[in-house]
Amino acid sequence: MFGIPGNPPIKLTERAAAQIVRLMERDGAHALRIGVKKGGCAGMEYTMEYVSAPEENDEVVEQDGARVLIAPMAQMFLFGTEIDHEIGLLESGFKFHNPNVTEACGCGESIRFADMNQQG
Repeated sequence: MFGIPGNPPIKLTERAAAQIVRLMERDGAHALRIGVKKGGCAGMEYTMEYVSAPEENDEVVEQDGARVLIAPMAQMFLFGTEIDHEIGLLESGFKFHNPNVTEACGCGESIRFADMNQQG
């Protein structure tokens, strides 16, 4: 993983960690894997899935009882990201505060990274 020894590659807020723990317990999951995939109007989308075991080369982040796995292809895109869980009147969910994002669509579901801009 791209990182600084002793520092996690991503951070979870207390709310995000608590929500991940609740979801892991409710669904009997080992962890929550996050990644990115091509799609959406800005070019990339975040992915999240429950998993029963880590895959080879997953980066494991454990914080406050929550276990998050970062898929290998997403590691360079997610370095430095803070994940929060917000509850609002109209919507609730995980929010990614990612310093690597250079552009996002209006709904916030689709993102673009600097490396993608250079590739055209």
